[in-house]
Order: sequence, then structure tokens, then C-alpha cells
Amino acid sequence: MPDADRLPPLFSPPYAPNDAAIAARLLQDAGLDADREVRIDRTATRLIEAIRANDDRFGGVEDMLREFALSTKEGLALMVLAEALLRVPDARTADQFIEDKLGQGDFVHHETKSSAFLVNASAWALGMSARVIQPGETPQGTIGRLTKRLGAPAVRAATRQAMRLMGSHFVLGETIAAALARAQSRSDRAPRYSFDMLGEGARTADDAQRYFESYARAIEAIGHAAGSRPLPERPGISVKLSALHPRFEAVSRARVMTELVPRLVDLARRAKAFDLNFTVDAEEADRLELSLDVLAAAFAEPSLAGWNGFGLAIQAYQKRAAEVIDYVDALARGLNRKMMVRLVKGAYWDTEIKRAQERGLDGYPVFTRKAMTDLNYVACARKLLALRPRLFPQFATHNALTVATILELADDATSFEFQRLHGMGEALYAQLSDDRPEIAYRTYAPVGSHRDLLAYLVRRLLENGANSSFVALAADDKVPIVSLLRRPAEIIGTDGNAGHPEIPLPADLYRPQRENSRGIEFGDRAALERVTSAIAAETVTPHTVTAFTLDQANAAVAEARRGFKAWNAMPAGRRADILDKAADLLEQRRAHFIALLQSEGGKTLDDALSEVREATDFCRYYAALGRKLFGAGDTMPGPTGENNVLTLRGRGAFVAISPWNFPLAIFLGQVTAALMSGNPVIAKPAEQTPLVALEAIRLLHEAGVPASALHLVQGDGAIGAALVAHKQVSGVVFTGSTEVARAINRTLAAKDGPIVPLIAETGGINAMIVDATALPEQVADDVVMSAFRSAGQRCSALRLLFVQDDVADRMIEMIAGAARELKLGDPSDPSTHVGPVIDVEAKQRLDAHIARMKKQARVHFAGEAPAGNFVAPHIFELSDAAQLTEEVFGPILHVVRYRADKLGEVLTAIEATGFGLTLGIHSRIDDTVEDVIDRLQVGNIYVNRNMIGAVVGVQPFGGSGLSGTGPKAGGPHYLARFATEQTVTINTAAAGGNAALMAGME
Repeated sequence: MPDADRLPPLFSPPYAPNDAAIAARLLQDAGLDADREVRIDRTATRLIEAIRANDDRFGGVEDMLREFALSTKEGLALMVLAEALLRVPDARTADQFIEDKLGQGDFVHHETKSSAFLVNASAWALGMSARVIQPGETPQGTIGRLTKRLGAPAVRAATRQAMRLMGSHFVLGETIAAALARAQSRSDRAPRYSFDMLGEGARTADDAQRYFESYARAIEAIGHAAGSRPLPERPGISVKLSALHPRFEAVSRARVMTELVPRLVDLARRAKAFDLNFTVDAEEADRLELSLDVLAAAFAEPSLAGWNGFGLAIQAYQKRAAEVIDYVDALARGLNRKMMVRLVKGAYWDTEIKRAQERGLDGYPVFTRKAMTDLNYVACARKLLALRPRLFPQFATHNALTVATILELADDATSFEFQRLHGMGEALYAQLSDDRPEIAYRTYAPVGSHRDLLAYLVRRLLENGANSSFVALAADDKVPIVSLLRRPAEIIGTDGNAGHPEIPLPADLYRPQRENSRGIEFGDRAALERVTSAIAAETVTPHTVTAFTLDQANAAVAEARRGFKAWNAMPAGRRADILDKAADLLEQRRAHFIALLQSEGGKTLDDALSEVREATDFCRYYAALGRKLFGAGDTMPGPTGENNVLTLRGRGAFVAISPWNFPLAIFLGQVTAALMSGNPVIAKPAEQTPLVALEAIRLLHEAGVPASALHLVQGDGAIGAALVAHKQVSGVVFTGSTEVARAINRTLAAKDGPIVPLIAETGGINAMIVDATALPEQVADDVVMSAFRSAGQRCSALRLLFVQDDVADRMIEMIAGAARELKLGDPSDPSTHVGPVIDVEAKQRLDAHIARMKKQARVHFAGEAPAGNFVAPHIFELSDAAQLTEEVFGPILHVVRYRADKLGEVLTAIEATGFGLTLGIHSRIDDTVEDVIDRLQVGNIYVNRNMIGAVVGVQPFGGSGLSGTGPKAGGPHYLARFATEQTVTINTAAAGGNAALMAGME
């Protein structure tokens, strides 16, 4: 390996820098002289006119987007059909899916505007299908059944063929051999190709090995067909690092560097042997630093010296794109090598925005305005052109203005190339080739089965079908060409316009109500190091917490009762200010509480950080809600001369009994809700996590809650029972088991005196339903997250997975393979995915269940646990859902297969459990989703995502039946349950008459 001083420092610029600062720099350098701008306009206009004049009899994506715009119901239905239909193996589900989607658009009366065969054939097939399946006809209806029997095969065949027809235009070949044959016959002009082997990222070790072998075979085939031309005229291949490793994530860096780098070097050596272009494809922003670490380690391999084909794709919508170019230039310079660099605009923009918002980051890693991406693209192009010949620029774009600008900036035609996607940009580049035959362009050509095409096709449709996309606008004759020639710098104007006005920063996501809690991105090396260093610097000293005696518990209730009047009389705004201050203190002491949660609760870094954020959100949400609910009150309508006001006020002393699985978030959620509502609180935490509770109470007192209004009572279940039974307790809020909730309910019902409310959130045998339209990779991600994160110790965790039998084998295999890649161990290690269960007793219960299941069920996966209180993930297949009779609170997943025509029996089985906390649904059939939602009384239903991690104020959390009483924690109705209502009616006309009414007389 080369000396370390020949490599640049680790890549670690700011993850989400300020848009305005970047815009100021880019705008300053954006201008060109008038003559050059005129030439750019002339070239771009000619290219746009060529796009509009194109009369390709087969048609391309521009024709499809013009015909079925994503702003129409037909376009959206077509996108969903394309994404899922070809992976559905069974006829029944396919029929339901086709009916569902074709019923959402008016394909019957759709008049095609295009003469292209691709468009007309697709529209005809979809229209024929829609005529057979009329709106309102369902498989369950008599007419529907008749229609199905007569028309279903034709419908299915026509719709599938329409999808394949579209797919064939986007995929060069289903195999590399077919793609090479098609590529060779495309033109007499020796076209350049970069082949992309389609597929999602690896979830399992088997997936990664399969993708590796696919890449290796493709390199061999491409190499043998490459001919004798030198680079850069030779073909290439693109590889995705996430396809070569099942845990390609920042927290698993050590493992990735050990396992993935040798694989990448192996493939690169094979590509070097044929002198091919070998491009490492771009990944999401949180993987950028890791990608560059892997790239540098592989690129520095001595055996790759003397080869100029190693390449990297860089995304211009990422704010760090310019720094990436500087990094790879320094890498190539230090090793005295050359590198090929593909500059793209980026394809995961919506995902990046959502992830930054969910993570509570300070900003976005990508630009929020398309014009900023376009501006940055040109700036990056300038930089790349200036770094020739060490870097060979490859400009991937279908934007005529961008093409024209780069042509003007480049001083020669041979030291760079353009790139286009197969099936797109054909008219533009045909015209460019006619006008400037010396300009080279390469076609980025997907290779794979139609099933693997799905995600790729939908991503292309989304990327290029948006209203702001140049591809969509250029194809629209109604859009004036002059509007397409507006420069990005002109659109932005000033640096103050760099950010999208409709996309708030993550911190402002919930304003004006409240501030979002702050998180970190683990893919941001500097941020991760700061938080782990801060946690390591915290000292957590285990010490024994003395349990309260019965007398001490009674005294705490008495003290709380005495503090009620003063706390309830405090203005709601002041109480809310105290909770806001508590939230600020939580964020300031984040590292301290994470250390506590890890040492006492066994929380991984991700779980502990999320819990601190949830606790912070509870404080701010209840503060904001309390200001509104407990202020001056609501003036009610009524007759003149009378004033009617409805107000809320506290009930009295509230007992809050919280669990060990969320010892900070649920604990503070209960306590702050009761406090905000004007009630003094006696907080009784779980005996397994007393220190977290102690520190949380201290923080609330420091924030301004008087000692008389907040009391901590440590102890076991007996102390909790005594508090519940106390005659001066005015309310109980509880989270825990159904059995304990029942006991509390009985105790409260048996008391003489006022009826005492119980707010209970308990567990559930939480289910997920997966049908044949679901994407296996997404299902695997969501099931593993829902079942095994937090060692399965969440009320919301997935316990029972129902999978349609037509796809069950593949789904279960992928889920088991993904579970196998999870790391169990020390929760303070950021790379740990699954920590310990809470104590020995919990481990013994879970081990006993595992032993029983190994005798009664089919074992699909049985992980190995390290020594200590660890329970490894397990997956068992049951013959019947009734075999699972109780909630199993740990990382154990139970799977049941179901037939597509027996979904009703699945819903009956879920209802029979009596629980109703969380439910997951994975289906692309809207009617199926709606039927399940209508049928089941479940508190939180999650569709096509994981089913844990409810966010305060976004997904109010709580169930019904055996899963709790409601109202939902973190929701708008929660605080009212802690309060009493008072109506005050004043006869304002009592003193001599109705002066207000009289004053208004004519």
C-alpha cells in the first residue's frame, strides 16, 4: 500500500452548509461575457428545437412524460403500476392491483397526443384493460366476478405487456450478452457505453455475493467485446457499493473497510485487465464519506497503477460536490494517477430532504432549489474542466442549456465527454452529433430483468417527470424556449433566495407551534465524533437507589396535594415556559442522558439519541398545546347579554407510572403532560432504570418546576400499587403491561370517593401484513427495523408477520439474511445494532419462549448471542397465528403465510388477539390498504414503512382494546384527559340591562 502521506486527509467538510453562503460564492463566479452567452443561447435553442421536432416512431421517455404527466392521475397510476406489477406472481393480486390503479385514471377516454409507437401501444393496452374493469366493479361483486372470469387474462396480459414495452425502452438488455449485442448494432459510429447492472442495494450476504458475481461476469463479457480502441473510447461499467455489502453504513465503517475494499479492488483489477472505464456510482449523502473512504483505499491499491479507467460519480445537488472534486483530485495527484469523473445532478432528492427532516439536522445536505443544483453543476463543470487531464470529466445531462454552457466553457472537444441515459436524450444528442461530430457522448445503459427495472424506472420517471424538470419542460411545445434559456443565476437572483421558501429547515419543521428536536447524522463523521466523544467524557456512577417506604410514598402524595393549588394557579404560559426550558436543558445535556440510557437501559447510540429527542419533543409539544388549551378559555356561542367561557384546569395529584423500555421519553412524556395540565405529579419510574428518572426530575426542578409540584418515588410494583390505591390521588397515567393496567383499573374502581381517571398505554401482538405487490427490499428493511431494533423491547414492535404465500419464500429468506447481518454487543459502540435485554429475568422469559418455539414452529433464523443479558434475533414460522397467545417482549419474530384469497381470515386472526396498538401494511393496492384500515381497530397503522418510532405531534401514539385506554400520547387530545372542565356563565345584563346591545341600536 502507498504511504499515508500520499493520500489526502479523510473527507470531512461540513455536512449541510448554509445555502446562502454557497449561493454567494456561486453567483459571484457565474457570469460570462455577452458574446459567450449569445453563443450558448444559440446552441441551446437549436438543441431544444431538435427535441421538439423529434419524430421517433418508437418513442422515448419524453413522449411518455408528455402523454402521462406525473401531475395527472393517469401518470401517477402508471408509475405505481410500473413499480410493482411485474413482481406480482399470482393472478388474483395482479388483477386487484390492475383494477386499483386503472380505476384511478381515465385511461378509457385518454386520447393519445403522440404518434410514437411506445406511447400508443401502452395507451391502447391500458385503455383496453380499463374498459374491461369498469369503476366500482370489484372481485367480490357478482358482476365483478363475471367480468374477471371473462376478461382477467386479457387484462393481465395487456397491462403486463404495456409495462414490459416501456421497460424494454429503458433497459438495453435483460442480460449483459443481450445488451452488448444491442449496443454493437446501435450505430456505425462506435458508441460509448457504461453498463449498469440493475438491482437494489444488498440486504444479505448472499445478495452481496450475487451482485459481485454479476459485476464480475459483466466485466468479463464487456471486456471481450470491447474492441481495441483506447480509453476513454472504451466501454465501462458502473458499480454500486451498497450492492456489494449488506451493511454499507457509516456506523459499520470498520467492517465495511475490511470486507468491501478487497471486493472493490478485485472488480477493479478485472476492469483494468480489459482497460475499461470502472465507475463507482453515487450513493445517498449519509454514505458519501464512507464511499470516499472505500474509494481511496481501493484506488490506492498498487496493482491498479498505470490504469486511467477508475472513476467516480459525483452529484451536483449535494452541497459538498465541489469538495468531493477537490478530494478526488488530491487523491489522484498524490498517487500520480488519473481518474474519470461522472458529474450528475442527483436522483435521491426527495429521500435526502425527508431524511434530514426526520433526523432533525441543522440543514440539508442537498440544495432545496433546482436552480441551485443547476448553478452548482456548472460551477463543478468549470472545476473539472480546469483539472484536466488528471481528471477526465464525464458530464451526464439531458439539459440543453447545460450542454451548451459546457461546450462554451470547454476549450477542446476531446478531453471530456457527455453522458445520457439509455432511452432518454436521444434527439438532443443526435442533433449535437450532427452539429459537432467531434464531441463524444456515452450512453448509461441499464442491464437486467424487467423485475429489476422497476425501481430504476420509477426513479427516472420521478426525476424527469417533475414539473420543474428540463426534460418535461423541453418536450412541452407550450413552454416558450426563451423561458428554458433563463440562467440558474438569474432564477436565484440573490443569495437570500438560495433556499426553497416552501421547504423549512429541519429545525423549523413544526413552527410556528414549536421547534423540532435536534439530532445528528451518523454519516457526518465530525458530528458522530463530537457526540461519541462527549458521551465518553460523561461519568455514570452506578449506585443503589433506596426504595421508598410506604410512609414515604404516602408523604409524597400529601405533599403533592398541598402543592396543587399553587401549581394549578400558575398561568399556563409560565408552566409552558418551564417545559420549554426543560427541553433546552435536555438538548444541552444530551450526551449525559445518552450515557445514562446506555449504561442503565442498554440502549444503542441510535436508540438513546432518538429517546432524548422524543423526550425533548414531548416537553415542547405539551408546552405549545398547553398554552392553547389552558389559557383564557374558549368563549362559547350564546344569547346576547350573557358571556359563556369554557376553561380547563388541573384535577389534582397525578401518579405517573412509567416503564423501563423508554425510561426517559415515556417518563417525561407522562410527567410533563400532567404538569402542563396543572397537576402536581408523583412519578414512580421502573425499578430497573432509577438513575435516568432521578436525573430527569432534577432537570425539571432546575427548569423551574417547584419541589411541591413534582415528587419522585422510587420502588417496586408494591409501591406503585400503594400510590394507585391512595385516596388522595386524582388520576393515574400508566405505561406497561396489560395485566398491571387491569390491576390498576380494578383498584381505582374499588375506591370510594371521586371516580379517578386512568390513562393507560399497554402492549400488543402487533402485526404486519405483506402482500405480493410489496417491494422485498423495503419489506426486509422495515421488518428488521420493526422487529429487532431496541432488541424488540418496544410496545410498538412487530411480533407477527403475515406474508402472502406466493412471495413468502423470497421475503422470509431476505428478512432472515438481513437479520443475520445485525451486530449484537456493547450498546456504547456506535456499530452495535442490537443491545442487551433489560435484565436476567427478561432474558430467561425470552429464552424459554425460544426453546418452546424451536419445538413447535419452523426455525428460519436463530442468531447467536454473546455472553450477558443478550437475546439474539429469531424468526419462527407458525402454522397458525393462534399459536402466539401473548406479547413476547423481545427480538423474536413470528411469521404466518396466507393465501391471497384468505386476507379476511388474517384480519379475523388479528382482531381475535384483542390488541389494537400498531399495525403495518405493505401493499401497493390502495383498496387493500383501505379495507384493512376500515376493518381493524388499531391505534397506529403504518403503510409501506416501518411500524416503530412514532414522532410526537406527528404520529400520536396509543391503542385500544387490550392495548390501552387512549387518548394518544403526543396528540392534540392528550392533555384534556388530565384536566377537568369548567364553564362559567355570566349574565352581563344583570346590572340594569344589556348596554352592549343597546349601544348597537340604529
